[in-house]
Amino acid sequence: MLTPDRIDSEASALTGAVRELARRTHFPVSFGGFVDGGNAHISAIHGSRTRSLDGLNVRVMRGLGGRVMAEIRPRATPDYGAARHITHDYDRHILGEGISTLLAVPVIVGGRVRGLLYGGAWASANVGEVVMKPAFQVADALATELRVRDEVERRLATLDGATAPASGALGPASPRAQGGAATPTEPHPSLPAAHREELRESYAELRTIAAAITDPDVRARLAHVEQRLAALSGDDDTAQLTSSVSLSPRETDVLACAAIGATNAQIAAQLSLREGTVKAYLSSAMAKLDASTRHAAVTKARRSGLLP
Repeated sequence: MLTPDRIDSEASALTGAVRELARRTHFPVSFGGFVDGGNAHISAIHGSRTRSLDGLNVRVMRGLGGRVMAEIRPRATPDYGAARHITHDYDRHILGEGISTLLAVPVIVGGRVRGLLYGGAWASANVGEVVMKPAFQVADALATELRVRDEVERRLATLDGATAPASGALGPASPRAQGGAATPTEPHPSLPAAHREELRESYAELRTIAAAITDPDVRARLAHVEQRLAALSGDDDTAQLTSSVSLSPRETDVLACAAIGATNAQIAAQLSLREGTVKAYLSSAMAKLDASTRHAAVTKARRSGLLP
């Protein structure tokens, strides 16, 4: 079940995508909505001249968008009113706005349509690749954002399930019991080795995802998860060290990937960096941590609470 914050966040992302579609394709009117229960509920509209599009709900196989949902591919028509390859259930909405040319693009996440983006023009015109390509890019960007949000929620659920303390294990005054980060000297709860490795892999994966995300809300959520992961895992038999070392975001990214065994070439591919740049970041992190090898750097970073 989506939380109110998640619903607001996704609504904001949809509004941004609809505006970006209009900006990049130059369609005078654009609109879109998320798919729920087989219907696409249009909730974001930009550039309309009337209120005809308000309340539009598109069902699978009905209208242009319904074909897109069923076929999981984009469709366009230069003359919506005369189009014979679609049903005309929504003529009141589309023709009421005066739209002739209509493009519908699916937002695909995990092989299914999570949303629809539309571009419309009042004059009849063929929709070519010059228009299609940026429309696809906008839909892909929204799909990526939704995937990241899904992954954050999944990781949070996994994290909460794997690290939930037994009744009475942590008193109410404990920072960890209240969701706060552990201090460097606070002992970690006993976690099975498999759970520790899952947390470390999750951390490295989220660092890799975060490196490619520009949305500030998504980055803030990722940073919150990363902080929790960094505080929750560690070697129980090793005393935590208090450290004043501060790694840069890229040094942390590279070291987090190295911590789960990635080679320089693999790290470079994951973070879209040159291999020489990866070596430079590793060397810098090792110098800050006073470590002679990457393994030693990872160990010191974990003891210092910089890595899970």
